Amino acid sequence: MEKTQNIERNSRRKRVGVVVSDKMDKTITVKVVSNVKHPLYGKIVKKTKKFKAHDELNQAHIGDTVEIMETRPLSKDKYFRLVKIVEKAK
Repeated sequence: MEKTQNIERNSRRKRVGVVVSDKMDKTITVKVVSNVKHPLYGKIVKKTKKFKAHDELNQAHIGDTVEIMETRPLSKDKYFRLVKIVEKAK
């Protein structure tokens, strides 16, 4: 019984991205850019994906670079939470 309680949360994915929207209450939209190698041509292609993340204190704003972590589903399409603000927008 003790072993199941001591499992750490290492397997949760962390992503770093830029906040593109903070208009919702306690929710931010984060754009994550990843470099992927094209399967046929071998060229490196930028791939972007937007995630909605839970921001309990409404502290992240548009342009901030943030780190988000995967969590249990909090709503229909919100399954990440804000871990920390890496860099504030200027």
